Amino acid sequence: MLFAKRTAEGVLDELQIRETLAAALEHAGLSGKRVLVIVPDGTRSGPIGLFVRAFCDLLLPQTTALDFLIALGTHPPMEEESIRRRWQLTPAEWERYTARVHVFNHEWWKPETFYTPGTIPADDIAALSGGLLHQDVPVRLNRKVLEYDQVIICGPVFPHEVVGFSGGSKYFFPGISGPEVINVTHWLGALLTSFKIIGTKDTAVRAVIERAAAMVQVPVLACCLVVKGEGVAGLYIGPRQEAWAQAADHSAQVHVTYLDRPVQRVLSIMPTMYDDIWTAAKGMYKAEPVVADGGEVIIYAPHITEFSYTHGKIIEEIGYHVRDYFVKQWDRFKHYPWGVLAHSTHLRGMGEYDAATGIESPRIQVTLATGIPAERCARVNLGYLNPCTIRPEEWVAHAEPDTLVIPKAGEQLYRLRT
Repeated sequence: MLFAKRTAEGVLDELQIRETLAAALEHAGLSGKRVLVIVPDGTRSGPIGLFVRAFCDLLLPQTTALDFLIALGTHPPMEEESIRRRWQLTPAEWERYTARVHVFNHEWWKPETFYTPGTIPADDIAALSGGLLHQDVPVRLNRKVLEYDQVIICGPVFPHEVVGFSGGSKYFFPGISGPEVINVTHWLGALLTSFKIIGTKDTAVRAVIERAAAMVQVPVLACCLVVKGEGVAGLYIGPRQEAWAQAADHSAQVHVTYLDRPVQRVLSIMPTMYDDIWTAAKGMYKAEPVVADGGEVIIYAPHITEFSYTHGKIIEEIGYHVRDYFVKQWDRFKHYPWGVLAHSTHLRGMGEYDAATGIESPRIQVTLATGIPAERCARVNLGYLNPCTIRPEEWVAHAEPDTLVIPKAGEQLYRLRT
């Protein structure tokens, strides 16, 4: 059964959210059970603290265990202070809740923390990917899910560069999964291109993720949020795929802005919740569809000093390139993590590569106005602009007709009206 609450204007108030959540949890019948709630890390917005408090208040009196697992994918782990701030808990609230609740980071770097519920056969991967890939894919998942009677996924749904729309089963893969499904799905998304996938509900990547998620035998309840500003415009709680599908439809209405004509330049002003280019690249993904051929996306984030805290060494080795740069030199690059190759192509965007001449022709320019120096940008095939020369407030106040300024980039998708 699906429990849904949405508003056409504004956001839901806390009472509406708690009443909807209470009804869904009562229907789930969780008395006496051990419950694990999977939540996003600090790179996803939304009032997650409100839901953490609600889960604790509603479930601690009736469950035998209630714990939280942070779906990092391959992001760096969160420290206790960062988690508390992210959840907007006072020190007293944190002490009160964590006296009975455990909070875990997904330890993706520890092979011993995984179990393998099965393997997706190569023929299935070929069918799901439209023949783009053909290989067996082991499915590995954080073994903590086996310690509980019920798993609850709680997180926002947004247009997404790899899968189409985030949320739902994506909190399993890549949220708490091993590298195999992560690498295959991200590379599949790169082959299809972010330009074509982002903001599309039914994609080959989503199909592979759902195929893997079907191997999770613990009962799963999804709590999917459609975030608007700092609040929630829609809440969908119920079976994993049904709740996500309803939220994705709503997200398509809330999180997509249509322009009548392309722009020559975009200034994506990145919030501090993105602390490296690995995450701040969303400022490119979400704007690329409205940039004219030969145009430019500027990622403005003076606080960022690294390409990736996790994968930076590999990125500096391979650089940022269009998809066919890798595809047409596959023997040279196939041994690198495919998820990193995918990130490289997503940030560099659409373009061509002539293997005979070695000439790479990206469709648009990508420029970093960050704390990463010019020489490092050049080494990885990106442009550089001194962030000190940019005054965001002036860009906002005096934007040229062919310039798009995005004050809080990374979540709103921009498309051309057709």
